[in-house]
Amino acid sequence: MINCIAIDDEPLALEVLKKYIFQIPELHLLYVFSDAIEAMEYLKNNEVELLLLDIQMPDINGFELYNNLPVKPMVIFTTAYKEYAVEGFDVDAIDYLLKPFNLTRFKMAVNRAVSRSVLKAKEPHLPSQFLYIHSEYKMVKIPFAEIIFIEALDDYIKINTDTQSYRTLLSLKKILEKLPKKEFIRIHRSYIVATEKISFLQYRKIGLINNIELPVGDTYRATIAGLKKSNGVGK
Repeated sequence: MINCIAIDDEPLALEVLKKYIFQIPELHLLYVFSDAIEAMEYLKNNEVELLLLDIQMPDINGFELYNNLPVKPMVIFTTAYKEYAVEGFDVDAIDYLLKPFNLTRFKMAVNRAVSRSVLKAKEPHLPSQFLYIHSEYKMVKIPFAEIIFIEALDDYIKINTDTQSYRTLLSLKKILEKLPKKEFIRIHRSYIVATEKISFLQYRKIGLINNIELPVGDTYRATIAGLKKSNGVGK
C-alpha cells in the first residue's frame, strides 16, 4: 500500500481525489491539504510515498513546492492547464492528469506509481545500478551498464543502449541527476555519454563503441581534457 497526500486549493477537486483514492486499495490517504505552504511543512517532517499535486495554486505552485522538497516522493500532477505537461515530466512525474479526469484515467496513473514502487522494492540493495523511466506508456528499467549515450530531441531525450533505444519526457539536466556521476559525463548541450563506452577523445570529437562519433561542445572541452588526464583515454 502506498501512503499518499493530496494537495489542491480547490475544495471540490480535493473531494474528487478523495473519492477516487478510497476506491483504489493500493492507496492509503494520509492527509489532504488546500494550503500548499502547510503541505510543504508537513512533507518536511513526514515520509510520504506519493503526492497528488495541483500546479496552479496561491503563494507557491506545484512545481515550486516539489522542487523545494529535500526528499522527493513520487508525484502525480493535476491541473486544468495542459501547457504544464512537458514541465511536469521534466521533474520526472509519474503522470500528469488534466482536469477533469475520470476514475479510469486516475487508476492508470496510480498503476504507474505502483509499478515504480514494486520495481524499486525488488532491488533495495542495488539502488544505483538501474535507471527507471517512463517510455511507451510503461515503466522501464535500464541497467546503467548498458547505456552508451543519451541525446536531446526537442522535448524528449533518447537513451541509446547496447541493444535498443528508449524515448522519455525528461531533460538532459534531469536525467543527468539520476546517473552515477563517475560513470556519465555531459559533452554537449545535446549529449551525455557513458565514460566506459568511450573509445577515443579529441578536442572537438569523442568516439564511442559501435563506431559512434559525437561532437564536443565548447562549454564541455575542459571536462573532456580533465577526463583524458585522469584516465589516459585518447592518448
